[in-house]
Amino acid sequence: MEQTQTPSRFSASTRGWQLPPRLVILATLAVAGCVSTPSVETQAPAPSTIAINPERAQSMDVEHSQNFARWVADFNTAAHAAGIDEATLHTAFDNVRFLPRVIELDSAQPEFTRAVWDYLDSAVSTERIARGQDKLLQLRPAIEPLAARYGVPAEVLVAIWGMESSYGSFVGDIPTIDALATLGFEGRRADWARGQLLAALKILQNGDIDRAQMIGSWAGAMGQTQFLPSSFLAFAVDADGDGRRDIWGSVPDVMASTANFLERSGWQAGQPWGIEVRLPPGFDYARADADVRQPSEAWTNEGVQAMDGTPLPELANGSILMPAGARGPAFLVGPNFRTILRYNNSTSYALAVNLLAQRLANGPATQAAWPRDLQALTRSQMLALQTALNARGFDSGTPDGMMGPATQRSVRRYQRSLELPADGYPTLNLLQRLQ
Repeated sequence: MEQTQTPSRFSASTRGWQLPPRLVILATLAVAGCVSTPSVETQAPAPSTIAINPERAQSMDVEHSQNFARWVADFNTAAHAAGIDEATLHTAFDNVRFLPRVIELDSAQPEFTRAVWDYLDSAVSTERIARGQDKLLQLRPAIEPLAARYGVPAEVLVAIWGMESSYGSFVGDIPTIDALATLGFEGRRADWARGQLLAALKILQNGDIDRAQMIGSWAGAMGQTQFLPSSFLAFAVDADGDGRRDIWGSVPDVMASTANFLERSGWQAGQPWGIEVRLPPGFDYARADADVRQPSEAWTNEGVQAMDGTPLPELANGSILMPAGARGPAFLVGPNFRTILRYNNSTSYALAVNLLAQRLANGPATQAAWPRDLQALTRSQMLALQTALNARGFDSGTPDGMMGPATQRSVRRYQRSLELPADGYPTLNLLQRLQ
């Protein structure tokens, strides 16, 4: 996690840096919007004092600082109109900080920028499996009743816990309010961040947590299983009965909240997430598509087999997943795999959670080899690939540097035009041929 930085005051000198008096006045006016005091009937919450990261003070010009101050003041007004009281607004924004590193991290998420095998090497490491099994042994009496209540296996809950905070050992250290204010002001998903920020203010106002303890990731996810504020409002559970929904410090609350999220997002009790499979010779790789769903019996009739030769698990609408293309492992996945995608919409993440849960239950590791000689495309290379596909008439949608269904299908169409296996997997060689 990115470390936060000690702020300096926008309205006074600190650490040897000071705005000229004239610019202090201009900045104050930018926050307040005007010099006159509104009437009592229309008065907005008092303007916040904006603090700026001192290490960035020289590179952030005064105009940027003023714009952030103005944005916070405007958001204050909107939040007050949405029902947030002035005490909560002062608590949240009196020392709010713009965090430049948050913007940088927003464009470098490992689930989307690393090869799936590299991601899984760390996500499902031997150490993480061993620690998870120890946690299960220690906490099973507390976790099992919650798992049974919501129909979600304890191993799945512990796997998410391990993925998100290394079993509660690190919940992040970035103030949620600061992270979301930064993303709302300058991020690529400003409207989304504003909505999450308003949800965070509601959590503060409800008294579930105070501002100093409301910490998490650069993206605003909080607690031991990294709930976004909107998810907290919708799914967090007070399982220990202390009157607070504490996903930062209470393991029962963490487990019940996570299980409640999954159950209400479509988890099907008693069904497996999926299974590693062996595809038959001549398999049409274009059928390895999330939208191609059919019962396990139909896949069996096409020659798809479990790696150990046992019957495929009964899935009413299973699909074939080939996360590394034709040269890598293949999986038959069902509704519960797709439910994990609602928790984090990354195939690598969902695969890691399910494989980790499988190992925690003493199940097998992935058996087929990963094509480790292939080089994963960087985000800029993926952007170039999408742009080149569009230029050739293979519509991949608006280029964004992220691999999604539209890009996968456009890659397949291009591969077919070259009479290559249409697995939809983007490679450096494919990009070079396009260029």
